[in-house]
Formats: sequence, C-alpha cells, structure tokens
Amino acid sequence: MSENRPIALTIAGFDPSGGAGVLADVKTFEQHKVYGFAINTGNTIQTENVFHKIQWTNIDFVIESITALFDSYTIKTVKIGIVPSLDYLSQIVFCLKKHSPSIKIIWDPILKSSTEFEFLSLESQVTLIKILKQMELITPNYEEIKYFDPEEKAPQKIAKFFSAYCSILLKGGHNTNEIGVDYLYTQNGIHKLLPKTNKYYEKHGSGCVLSSAITANLALEQNLKMACENAKRYTENYLLSNITKLGFHHV
Repeated sequence: MSENRPIALTIAGFDPSGGAGVLADVKTFEQHKVYGFAINTGNTIQTENVFHKIQWTNIDFVIESITALFDSYTIKTVKIGIVPSLDYLSQIVFCLKKHSPSIKIIWDPILKSSTEFEFLSLESQVTLIKILKQMELITPNYEEIKYFDPEEKAPQKIAKFFSAYCSILLKGGHNTNEIGVDYLYTQNGIHKLLPKTNKYYEKHGSGCVLSSAITANLALEQNLKMACENAKRYTENYLLSNITKLGFHHV
C-alpha cells in the first residue's frame, strides 16, 4: 500500500454491475488517490435497470471486519451505504466510534433503490437522532429526506431541523424547482451548491459516487464545504461520461 495515501473505508452493499455500492465507492476512492477498503453489508442481484434481491451480511461479521481493519490500519473516513435497519446501522456507527472517536462518518441514506425496492425503514426518530449525532454528514435527496419526518412535507425544513445533529447535503436531483442545485446544511449556516449544467445522462449509482467522493475529499483533509463542492464536480463528470446508465470514472 502506498504510504502517502490516506485510507477511506466503505461499508455498503455489493452491486455486481459495478455501478453502485462498494465497487463504485472504491473506484471513486482510487480516482481521488485515496486507498479504499470495503466491507460488504449485503450481496445483491441487480443490473443498472432492475433490482432483484439482496442477501444481508450478518451484523456480527460486519463488526468483526471493522475491528480487524481498525486494529491494523489508521482509517480517516468512512462512508456507509445500504443497511437493513437502524439497529444494524447503530451497531456499525458505535463500533467505528469505539475504535476511532474522531473518525468522520458519511452516510448515504439509501432507503429504496431506483427501481423502488425498499431497504430501510426509519422506525425510531429517537434512535435516528442518536445515530446522526455521531456522523459528519448525511447525503439524502429530496425524496429520501421526507422519510426522516413523515409529518413534515417540506424537504428544506426537515434538513434544517436535523442539521442540528449533523451536517446534511440535500441533493437536488429530484427538486423540480431547482434541478441539480444542492444545499449543504450545517450548524453554521446553509450553502448553495450550483450545477455546472442541467443536461446530464441518468446514471445508476450516482448517489454512491457523490458520497464516496465526499468521503475521499475529507480523507484528503478538505473542509466539508470544499469536499462537497469538489465531489459535486466529480459526480457531474461521471454523469456526463457516456449516454448509458453505467458511468465511467475519471478525474
């Protein structure tokens, strides 16, 4: 392993198409000159167009994997993807914090696939807030953020409320009023991140790419706003890389 590269870890699902999950994350880490580790939360059967099924990894196996890596390496940042429950997520987060209290955790809250397969139910807001307090950033889109507070209809209000516990990058791909405009909510304010164009080719796994690019940038010691801005540019290039749903990774 190169001694001058920081290490980032992805804890997410395995997508055999390589468009999403740990394969997409590690591709993104490599392009950012960050060494990527990966722990698999579930094996999926899917293509870029159809999600068939998932077989979840036992949480004890995931925890043992985390312990083995942190006992041997210094890991600067962690990205978390699909998980089956808040309890599962909670065990991952608190294990990470036990091994490295200063670790920066980025959660991409994938609640359902692009083909409408549901992964996770946010059944307890108390548990959710307890988890969020341990995180650096979460990256929901305008549809996913609504699951955080079903009684509130405005995504911006939900993001502002939960930003008291951790920073939130509210992705604008589903916002018909401002397509492609992202908002970074922190305890210190709100930052508007503008797209360079609104003409893109739809890509499978673009949310994974964005969150792992942020994770890589934070491992490179960029501040949160810069990490999000640079990750947005990287993801836009990914979206423009070809006309298919499986994008190419390049700097």
